[in-house]
Amino acid sequence: MKNRTVSNLLYAETVDMGGIPLRQPFPTRQVDQIDPFLLLHHHVTEMPEGVVPHRTGVDPHPHRGFSPVTYVYKGGVHHRDSRGNNSVVYEGGTQWMNAGRGIIHSERPPKDIMERGGVQEIIQLWVNMPASRKMDQPEYIPLRAEDTPTITAEGLQVQVVAGELGGVKGPVKSPTPVLALRLHLQAGAKYSVPVPPDYNAFLYLLDGALQVSGFGLVEGLHQVVFNRDGEGVTVTAKEDTRALLMAGKPLEEPVVAQGPFVMNNQTEIMQAMRDYQMGKLGILIED
Repeated sequence: MKNRTVSNLLYAETVDMGGIPLRQPFPTRQVDQIDPFLLLHHHVTEMPEGVVPHRTGVDPHPHRGFSPVTYVYKGGVHHRDSRGNNSVVYEGGTQWMNAGRGIIHSERPPKDIMERGGVQEIIQLWVNMPASRKMDQPEYIPLRAEDTPTITAEGLQVQVVAGELGGVKGPVKSPTPVLALRLHLQAGAKYSVPVPPDYNAFLYLLDGALQVSGFGLVEGLHQVVFNRDGEGVTVTAKEDTRALLMAGKPLEEPVVAQGPFVMNNQTEIMQAMRDYQMGKLGILIED
């Protein structure tokens, strides 16, 4: 297998999002998007005991035109939305939401974690939707760790969330063709991942360190962006490492984003704002 070369190595700088500190490897001045991927946030926080439920997490807010995806690494996330979905996904699980024509949701730590305290760690990734699917009906897909197909080998665990790897298919059917893999490698483990030649791909390390074939050592809190010039990616773990590998077929469409809306032109953004203000995206009253 010919390994892809690396186009960028991005450090996950700390940014402030409404008072919440997050790590953000992209977008940056270096890399605006990795079509079809728009944004990645990595958030770790210590939950004190007895915190008031409605004073933590992310308050109700709207989305239209893309798929906000939350990977839960520690703790849990309680999702509620204006379509009546109400579910909790814990460590090792994924919440995939295709916002489509519009939805309002909130994301908060679950009650049991708020009562006892503990560490919350998540990654949120925004995946663009093609223009032909942006006004689809919204869809929420909760995927528990135990329902996620997993490939295991010596020193290695790979959760297949979406796409197909070695005959193993991920349960999530994304409007945008993607391969979504959660990698857990023990020190010394080596792994090669085939990637469709027409897909863009990146690898984000939550921690640890990996030797990326043809490039060199990459440490935690860094993101490797690959060129479309090979059949896959090969890594060797120098330390125990958690990583997210995402690959997707580029849409090659105009992207106009404003706040929680991602459309193809400014007129569509203005329409999304009007629809939200008029209540057309629904209403969310948290219980």
